[in-house]
Order: sequence, then structure tokens, then C-alpha cells
Amino acid sequence: MIRTDKNQSASVIFILLGFSDYPDLQVPLFLLFLTIYVVTVVGNLGMIVIIRINPKLHTPMYFFLSHLSFVDFCYSTGVTPKLLENLVVEDRTISFEGCLTQFFFTAHFVVTETFLLAVMAYDRFVAICKPLLYTVSMSQKLCVLLVAAAYSWGIISSLIFTYSLIVLSFCETKVINNFLCEYSVILSASCSDKHFSEIILFIVANFNALCTLSIILTSYICIFITIMKMHSGSGRLKAFSTCASHLTAVTIFYGTILFLYCVPNSKGSWLMVRVTSVFYTVVIPMLNPLIYSLRNKDVKESIRKLMDIETFTH
Repeated sequence: MIRTDKNQSASVIFILLGFSDYPDLQVPLFLLFLTIYVVTVVGNLGMIVIIRINPKLHTPMYFFLSHLSFVDFCYSTGVTPKLLENLVVEDRTISFEGCLTQFFFTAHFVVTETFLLAVMAYDRFVAICKPLLYTVSMSQKLCVLLVAAAYSWGIISSLIFTYSLIVLSFCETKVINNFLCEYSVILSASCSDKHFSEIILFIVANFNALCTLSIILTSYICIFITIMKMHSGSGRLKAFSTCASHLTAVTIFYGTILFLYCVPNSKGSWLMVRVTSVFYTVVIPMLNPLIYSLRNKDVKESIRKLMDIETFTH
């Protein structure tokens, strides 16, 4: 029977090493990450507002994009403030409960994002491969159900991961060689048998990866075949352009995650692990609204109109 020593775990303190081994870079890194976070907040919340106030953007694609922006904002907010704090204070400790809380919300929103990206790939598949049925196939009810399913599975996955960590025993103060509480570093800090937790991680993580990547790859294979059958060059270009933003976001997100987990956990690789972790938790949430706004004519037009209105009122 698996059990946890609650009194023992309650007294456990983790120390987030972060970038403390580079003291000369603390202030420049603080300013850099603060700037990125401000751009992330403004970009993602701005994207949500633009989509909500512009009737032209009330389509399934932008409905999904507004939720992607919300998820990006949430998981960046779950990580970046603590990262900024640790760059300016001496005390880099975090309680066991605080560490698990950060992990729970970060895991929830990262898993939700992976399924939202898969849903958006399916949306592009229907739009390009079955354009005449798009309005019927991607009904408002279905869109809401797909988004709700992504959030729900994100919560379920996060609860499973968190439970598999709670049942472990943590005996003393542990140094976490990162700036956030990730599953692998919390697991490595345990002084009990990790076999159960490792099996849970393997099953759930691989299920999530296989499901989402299968949907994305299948959708884009069908999209590519459909586009290649088009006789019009302008039609092909237009079809490719509707997928470009999403495909760019998917490539950056999955490329970073896969690279992170392919890096061997040696001492020499810890800096690379931290840099890659920064990229997918701090930088990618900033990049997504930029990718969609720069490559999308409707969004750029909406931003330009808002700027014109703002200039006129002043």
C-alpha cells in the first residue's frame, strides 16, 4: 500500500538554484525576463481583447486562439514571478506545498496547451480539406466541448502527476537545479522508491504526446495532400498561409519540449536544461501572440484599427 508521511513532507524545503551560479548576470537576467513577461502579459491579454471585441474574429480558429493566449498567460504567470523573485533575493527557498502548487498549475496549463494545439490542427484540417462543411462541422457547441475537454484533461493529468509526487517521501532540504518545480527535479529530490511515480509519468506523458502528435501529424498530412491537389497557385499560397502561424507555434513548442527531454541529465547539461526550460515556460508564451499577429492579416488589421481609434481619441 502506497502512503505518504505528511508530517515529514510538510517540513521539507526546496532551494531553487535557478541562475544563482551566475551572480554577475542576476540584474541583466531580471531585466530581460521582466521585459519578456510584460510583453507576454500585454500580448496575450491584448490578443484575447482584440478577438472578443472584433465580430470579424468570432470564428472557431480565433476562439481557439483566444484560449491558447489565456493558457500562455496563465502558465507564464505561474513561473515567471517566482523566477524574477529568485533573481533579486538571497532566500531562494520554496516549501513543499508551494513547489507542488507551482508544479500542478504549470503542468495543467502545459498539458492543456498541447491539446489546444491539436484541436487547432483539426480545425485547420476541416477548414482546408472540408471547406463546404466547415461551418456545420465546427459548430459553436463542438468548439466549446473541444476546449472544455482540453482544460479537463489538463486538470486530470496534473492531478495524476501531483498525486504520484505526494505519495513519495522527502527527508531533508533539497537543492533543485532549476528555477521552477518540474516533475523530474521533484522526483530526484525524493528519498523513497520512485518506481510507481516513474511508471505514472511514462504512461500519462507518452499518452498525451502520442495523442496530440497523432492528431497534429494526421491533420497536416491530409492538409498537405489537399493543398498539393489544388490547381491554383494563389489557392495553394492562401491555404498554406492559414496554417503557417499554427505550424510555426507547434514546431517551436514541441521542438523545445522534445529537445529538453533528450538532453542527458549530466552536470554539464544543467545550464542547457535551464535555458531550454526558460524558453518553453517564459519565451514561448511571448512568441505565440507575436507569431499569430505578425502572420495574420485579420489580427493585424484589428490592431491597426484599435491604434487608429486610440490616436483619434487623444
